[in-house]
Amino acid sequence: MNEKTTVARQENSPTRADAALTPPVDVFEDATGIVLHADLPGVPRDKLHLHVEAETLTIEGEVDLNMPEGMEATHAEVSVPRYRRVFTLSRELDTEKVSAEFRNGVLTLRIPKAEHAQPRRIEVEVA
Repeated sequence: MNEKTTVARQENSPTRADAALTPPVDVFEDATGIVLHADLPGVPRDKLHLHVEAETLTIEGEVDLNMPEGMEATHAEVSVPRYRRVFTLSRELDTEKVSAEFRNGVLTLRIPKAEHAQPRRIEVEVA
């Protein structure tokens, strides 16, 4: 673990078992919505969980840290085998149309803006 690695704890939960790494996330926005790229190295697809509830997006994943039989770690940089990140989403986003792709340890989420929040062109009639 280096000095840039952060550990988050769930509210009201002081135990080490609830500790989680905060994955780095890049967020990009354009006129039609936002795209999030979250780095989740070591997380297999079956241990990746995404939840959208009201305006809250939660990304969770567990890393498989399998130790070969008969060996023990003398140095471990990943001592917390869980990632967790929570975002509050704008009401302008359409959470019913979230799409997700997971490839090479990078989660890509696309969340479009709701129709009423997207830019629209107004035609001007000449009289």
